[in-house]
Amino acid sequence: MYRIKLNILLISYVCLLASSQVFAVLDVEIRGGFQSASPIAIAPFSWTQSGAIPVDIASVIRSDLARSGVFSPLENNQLPERPTMTSSINWSRWKSTQAENLVVGQVARNKQGNFIVEFKLLDIYTGKTSIEYRYNVKSKHLRRVAHQISDKIYQQLMHTKGAFDTLIAYVVVNNNINANKRVYTLAVADSDGYAEQIILRSKKPIMSPAWSPDGQKLAYVSFEKNRSVVYIQQLKSGQRKIVAQYKGINSAPDWSPDGKRLAMTLSKDGNSEIYILHIASGVLQRITNHHAIDTAASWSPDGRSLVFTSDRAGKPQIYQITVNQQGRVGKAKRVTYLGSYNAGASFSPDGKSLILVTRNKGGFRVGRLDLNTRKTQLLTLSHLDESPTFSPNGKMVLYATELRGRGILEAISVNSNHAPQRLRVLSGDVREPAWSPYRSR
Repeated sequence: MYRIKLNILLISYVCLLASSQVFAVLDVEIRGGFQSASPIAIAPFSWTQSGAIPVDIASVIRSDLARSGVFSPLENNQLPERPTMTSSINWSRWKSTQAENLVVGQVARNKQGNFIVEFKLLDIYTGKTSIEYRYNVKSKHLRRVAHQISDKIYQQLMHTKGAFDTLIAYVVVNNNINANKRVYTLAVADSDGYAEQIILRSKKPIMSPAWSPDGQKLAYVSFEKNRSVVYIQQLKSGQRKIVAQYKGINSAPDWSPDGKRLAMTLSKDGNSEIYILHIASGVLQRITNHHAIDTAASWSPDGRSLVFTSDRAGKPQIYQITVNQQGRVGKAKRVTYLGSYNAGASFSPDGKSLILVTRNKGGFRVGRLDLNTRKTQLLTLSHLDESPTFSPNGKMVLYATELRGRGILEAISVNSNHAPQRLRVLSGDVREPAWSPYRSR
């Protein structure tokens, strides 16, 4: 498992646990009950043509909405009927389900071989259509259309943009039994863990993936040169370049909101400090200058400050420092005071809170710090949680944890008391999640 040992060096790494196969596959598991989720009905989409429908769109939508923590979709055996058109709906039967909204849809193939997907979101109590959309896509885009439909439904009912049509990056390590070596993989998948793409495979550790604001690039740390080196890689072309390979530690890249700067942790001058790389010019600016260990910087949404972890008070705590466009740096101010360990913080998209790892009752748990009230809400109850990352709408948090000695990913809503969504890796140990920004259409 990768874990930052903040009381020792904050950047030292522990080897990942072994597994038996080379390739990682994420499998989504919804577990536990929902205490405050709203019932919603998603009827199976009609498909009248020969063969099976390539993607069960209704099932994807149902899974998306369930993972959000604010909806509790009815199972198919709970549906009083399975309508595909509004004219065939018996509204009186639906009112007994306690669901307030019903989704119906159809999928058909046109003469060009594309798929026509149509859906409606209906108010069960009025019988009126809330929203309806039609898509014309190739087969390979059907799953993405399902996520986009989930986003439309979420936005209509919650008045907040959905985040299902997004991506996640993560690192997986497996053991290659034949070669008796570990294989490290940097991968990208849909927000539900499907459609995995391998970005990099290496015999050396990979860590700290970070998305560019446009979602087109990843910055990450690779040890393929037998020391830590920071790379930026274009996802579409695979082209990459080295941006930091100084003596000592090169770690924890984080993009500024404008995509022009990269905050990093470097020890090139003898101590672990925060630096900013101005990407176009290559100019490197030192931000902190303290005898303590400073690491893991993350930008505020307005690009005017950074939060970072430091043990300058004796224990790991979160600090904030202002950085303006002219390069002027303010004085670091301590943000967290409650507890003896607070680390790995990053801002919510609205800038009103921080997500971080905090020590509580002997365990490392994910907490959300309200920057106005200074109160921390514990989101998880595990003992080895790390690397939390906000969804782009700020409504969910993805993080790494451990289950029976293996690294897994879980996601949880920040506003409800439901059990986490678990993304199980079927082989290997998965860590270092990073949730992408919104994708371009």
